[in-house]
Amino acid sequence: MSKFPRLEIDLNKLKHNIDKVVEKCGERGIFVSGVIKGFNGIVDLTKVYNLTGCSSIGTSRIEQVIEAKAAGVKGPFSMIRVPMLSEVDEIVKHCEFSLNSEKVVLDAINEACIKQGKRHGVVLMADLGDLREGFWDKEEMIKIAGYVENQLSNVDLRGVGTNLGCYGSIKATPEKLEELIEIAEEIEKGIGRQLEIISGGGTTTLPIVFDGTVPKRINHLRIGEGIILAYDMMIQFGVDMSFLNQDVFTLQAEVIEVKDKPSYPVGELSFDAFGQVGEYEDRGIRRRALVALGKVDFAYADMLITRNKNIEVLGASSDHLILDIEKCKDDIAVGDIVEFDLCYATIVFATSSKNIKLSIKDIN
Repeated sequence: MSKFPRLEIDLNKLKHNIDKVVEKCGERGIFVSGVIKGFNGIVDLTKVYNLTGCSSIGTSRIEQVIEAKAAGVKGPFSMIRVPMLSEVDEIVKHCEFSLNSEKVVLDAINEACIKQGKRHGVVLMADLGDLREGFWDKEEMIKIAGYVENQLSNVDLRGVGTNLGCYGSIKATPEKLEELIEIAEEIEKGIGRQLEIISGGGTTTLPIVFDGTVPKRINHLRIGEGIILAYDMMIQFGVDMSFLNQDVFTLQAEVIEVKDKPSYPVGELSFDAFGQVGEYEDRGIRRRALVALGKVDFAYADMLITRNKNIEVLGASSDHLILDIEKCKDDIAVGDIVEFDLCYATIVFATSSKNIKLSIKDIN
């Protein structure tokens, strides 16, 4: 069996990243739920979170929790996608708390808890404009909070939360998070106690944590990419993440063809394999390399980051990655291995691809 493509993963570097993010958030009184969905809950990586100060392990897929628990990973576990009704029984069985936005689901959680003889914590989600999950009507949210607190026998209202940046590209700002705090304080007035959790989002909230402008009552974040890679923080937000390892993951692939070819396709342009019409720049004849890796493995060719900065990613089809190697044409031959760094958009595909082998460097 072929050794490539291969994803090398360094668990020592992953642990360093978790520890540093937990430390920096802790300086602001913020607990971190370490989110494992970015690497598809690979168990060997999930185990590392038990060695750190994460307050919980979060994911959007109940299957990842079940697999982790079967391998001996200890929780608490949180479900960070609002639950499907069809998975409520398993969420109650395997997770200590979940994020929620629907009364019918909250009722089902309570019924499942009664049947299983368990209690389950919930965090009610507020939609502050990113337009993904959460209550848009804040009065409805406050009413449901009172309902959970006073009428659901086996469900514990642990707090409130929000998501910013994942769909609507809304920036996590101090002003946005103050909106969440206002909702929390209205709920607290109604139930007569302080909420345990005010969860101010995920990785996109880290910039205002680091610059010290995050509101003081925000005490919980759900951090995935900001731990495992942190490339998005540097590239998209300009945040200095040099205190973290950006090379926890190394994608390696083998060169299968090296030839001089035109840089502009020859013939009448139509659609590519994915129904798109590509854009090409005519740069004359240039040395190109084909690599045994394709969109089915990483989805977004333009988001692969070449370790060799003289190599340029031109594009990809299902099973081929096309590179311009004109600047290093004498250094690359068929059979050579090319290495890439990943960002969030590529790692979620690479870690789910059956074609990519895993090579994991264990904790020292």
